[in-house]
Amino acid sequence: MGGMIAGETAEREDLLAAAVVKAVRGTSAYAGSVFLRSRDRRSIVLAATCGVPPSLLGGWRLIPVSSPIPVAAAYGSGRTVHLADADETMRRFPQLAVALPYAFGSCSVPVGAGGETFGALAIVWAAAPGSEGLSKAQRRQVRTIANRLGTSLAALRARTGDPVECDPQTVPVETPAPSAPAVRVGLFDWDLVTGTFTVDDELCAIFGLDPRAFDGRAETLASCLHPGDLAAFRAGARDAAAEGRIVARRLRVRDLGGDGEGYRTVELWGRVPEVDEARVRTHLVGAVVDARAGRAAVAAVERLRDGLFSLAPDGRVTYANPSLEQLLDVGGDELLGQCLWDVLPWLSDPDFEYRHRSAMISQEPLSFLARRPPDQWLAFSLYPEADGVTGHVVPTGRPPLAATAPSVATASAASAATPPADRPARLGVIFHVLQLGSALTEAVTAREVCDVVADQLLPAFGGQQLAIYVVREGTMHLLFHTGRREDFLDWLEGVPLHARLPGTETLTSGAPLFIESQQDLSQGYPEIPAGGLSSWAYLPLIASSRPVGTCVLGFEDAHPFTAKDRGVLTALAGLIAQALERARLYDSEFALARGLQQALLPHRLPVVPGVHAAARYLPGTSGMDIGGDWYDIIPTGSGVSLVIGDVEGHSIAAAATMAQLRSAVRAFAAVGHAPGDVVAGANQTLIDLDAGLLASCCYIRLEPSGHRAYAVSAGHLPPLLRRPDGTTDVLALDAGPLLGVDRASTYQGTWIDLAPGSVLALYTDGLVEERGTDIDVGIDRLRASLAHARADSVDELADRLLHDARRSTYRADDIALLLTEYGPFTAPG
Repeated sequence: MGGMIAGETAEREDLLAAAVVKAVRGTSAYAGSVFLRSRDRRSIVLAATCGVPPSLLGGWRLIPVSSPIPVAAAYGSGRTVHLADADETMRRFPQLAVALPYAFGSCSVPVGAGGETFGALAIVWAAAPGSEGLSKAQRRQVRTIANRLGTSLAALRARTGDPVECDPQTVPVETPAPSAPAVRVGLFDWDLVTGTFTVDDELCAIFGLDPRAFDGRAETLASCLHPGDLAAFRAGARDAAAEGRIVARRLRVRDLGGDGEGYRTVELWGRVPEVDEARVRTHLVGAVVDARAGRAAVAAVERLRDGLFSLAPDGRVTYANPSLEQLLDVGGDELLGQCLWDVLPWLSDPDFEYRHRSAMISQEPLSFLARRPPDQWLAFSLYPEADGVTGHVVPTGRPPLAATAPSVATASAASAATPPADRPARLGVIFHVLQLGSALTEAVTAREVCDVVADQLLPAFGGQQLAIYVVREGTMHLLFHTGRREDFLDWLEGVPLHARLPGTETLTSGAPLFIESQQDLSQGYPEIPAGGLSSWAYLPLIASSRPVGTCVLGFEDAHPFTAKDRGVLTALAGLIAQALERARLYDSEFALARGLQQALLPHRLPVVPGVHAAARYLPGTSGMDIGGDWYDIIPTGSGVSLVIGDVEGHSIAAAATMAQLRSAVRAFAAVGHAPGDVVAGANQTLIDLDAGLLASCCYIRLEPSGHRAYAVSAGHLPPLLRRPDGTTDVLALDAGPLLGVDRASTYQGTWIDLAPGSVLALYTDGLVEERGTDIDVGIDRLRASLAHARADSVDELADRLLHDARRSTYRADDIALLLTEYGPFTAPG
């Protein structure tokens, strides 16, 4: 974003705004939003909105891609997520429904092009229980809009280099909901020399003229005015020529509506453009404003004894009549531009904000009672539309069950003393709390726990820095950091627990520490540098009464911590500590298990004349259990043999079985058994072990004469052969049954020609399996990669083939790869 010039940024903003507006208006939704991926691809960021402001729908600006939110699910899956009503939302996304328990439906679709996903588009509409939601045609329309947006963004990237990413600090483009105009405005250009008018259709409509028949003459317009205003009309032209402008000159225009002929008042505004330095005043450009309907409506409302007000979609007061000011005992200047619950302490109970939010999201009217101290009861009614809320307030008697009825909203004197800043956190924060608790239960490793904490806490509380320090041998050590200022806590590294520092004192005392300003920091810890931050939250991580570490949130701007913020962060610290302690134990056991598995594999490959070999092993990323993949190169008196295999399952038993099979294969090969007999012997060994496991295996013996090999397969994936000219094939071997199925199984072999410069690839299924895709597709993809990969050695070639697998954050299975390149072959002496 920072490298984009303003014109490119504006072009992208125009594309986003046009798409979300079209989606909202084309489906009768009342709100829409577009999210684009962040630079690190870990989140999607709000880039554009239309209609109801995002603050009413949780206020999320940054959503982790793993969050159980429809728009994130659409981005991650590449599929449409359509939720017809609140019941379906509860079934499929229960955490979202808890945070936003309102009657609405939604549709989220991915935005992308050419197989690449840039973000997602979502729309929201009012939905009564049992609603069917969007029709199939409407869903196709939304998907088409998103696809066209993706194509346009891809074209913009190709032309300008725009990476189609969104910085979390970027302010989203906002388009308000459409609303009926309160006034009519007609535009004109009056030639003061010739007296001719050039006007638009709206001005003709105000004057009651047919735009097609208007002759451009001033006399024609004058004929529509009240006779008493003709002199003022002519005087306006003279004043404009002399003064350079006309301000709010009122004229009466003939009104042809109704039963008879009357007049209505309009205002004439205009100015004379200046031409060079000569200030030649020959034209008057301006507008005729017809605010009759708006003035009449305001006059009628001002006369009412009931209180009436208007709210913008985000709850700010845009109008209040005098009766409302009297009923609420507050001046209009205090109300305008503010939320009622921020101005009136007796309305500061979160229930009132909730009711406004409920009316806007469900688009259904609602009513409630409130008590203005000391004992004045008022009945509020809210009537929502997409562009705001009309409110009605009347005095009422004390309800008979005011003290106990849950349907009656009351605000006591105690709530009147609670400042707005101490109100509970908004719904978006509540959702993030629920999401953090859920996500921590799924995080396995310490790194995963830290990533979850960063993804959830920073967006929820608006922080920019997060660091987690852990205790090792009585001193503090950095485990994780995210944010631009990597050194903001360097002074905490390696300090003992008894040091008088915020990161250690919070841990030894067990109480969180909230520092809201640099002044507070300098007063409490004068020697601690601010590190470019203004506020800090130090959260002690204590599990089972044992200090685990400290989680630190940093804020670049001053951040007052509300009572709710403090309570929520304190509670979350306990969840984080338990998850981190569990993950650290897992990491230790995982390292031990992986070390065991590595010990079972060859430490180094033997040197074979004429053969260049490279092997790679990658463990799966999920689960601690070790797998049964293995590979080997076995020099024998008659040549050299290659073997690769895979015992089913992930467990200590699978690894132990793998070790015994590897030893058996080496033993059979060493005594000179034929390849088919080696595999048959391994089969009988597995059955004798009675492990209840199956295994696959591919055994290839290179002939002493060179340039030929004999391959035997026991249900294993076919090898790949790249010839010297680059052509690469999947070798169709005469495959026998898996090991462990039948003691009587026999295994036939297949001859392979190996020209000098050929590369043979043996691999296990973890390299080619992909969820939801046929394994043959993965094998062919690996074949193509082998054919086109350019490398100076088999080691480099192996790394290239595993490049994508190494970068993957999720591998369900282990991966073993054995590559051999053939030159002139000489049998071992």
